[in-house]
Amino acid sequence: MGSLHSLPDEPQYVGLAEKTGFSFEQIGILHKRFKQLSNNGETLRREDFNTIPDLLCNPIRSQIIEAFFDRRNFRQTDGVGTVHEIGFGEFLVVMSHFRPPSIRLDDEQKEVIRMEKLRFLFNMHDTDNDGTITLEEYRHVVEELLSRSGALGKETAKGIADAAMLEVASISMGHMEPDEFYEGITFEHFNKLLKEFEIESRMNIRFMNMDTTTLCK
Repeated sequence: MGSLHSLPDEPQYVGLAEKTGFSFEQIGILHKRFKQLSNNGETLRREDFNTIPDLLCNPIRSQIIEAFFDRRNFRQTDGVGTVHEIGFGEFLVVMSHFRPPSIRLDDEQKEVIRMEKLRFLFNMHDTDNDGTITLEEYRHVVEELLSRSGALGKETAKGIADAAMLEVASISMGHMEPDEFYEGITFEHFNKLLKEFEIESRMNIRFMNMDTTTLCK
């Protein structure tokens, strides 16, 4: 599972820093959080996340927790299915999806990170791993993106979400009414639908007293 059996020394920090983009200091902080959550153990299970106060009232709490156990989010070649427990290595990689990109990146690097974040967000809602999400799941994503900015209310955000979804759906599937249930939003559609959204700065939650990033309350 890639768990670290003791506090990582500097060579291990180098590998983790290169893989995740976190600084040595951030890795050290997150290692302490990991140890707190795991009760000083070597791995984390889903029930360990129940002790995080910031997640208790989150409307997509279950999706956030499940993201930590989804192989698709580990940046590994065998990214299929879920696991029952994770070590610090997996924990840190998943947490890295939540951090904002560095301001020193060029446009190409920023686009790579944006696509990775979009894929992570898509995976969170594609819970059955069939490569599609529903209209309701997509609508929830856009409502959260828009309403979190403070400029739009939920109803306005819902209307924009419906209109954007239907525009892409009409191209790929023909005419569709707003109340029809579209069950085939692929990642390609998802990417097109969110192309005008600056998602990186809006993807944030508080995790164990440390600010990170995901499209949730």
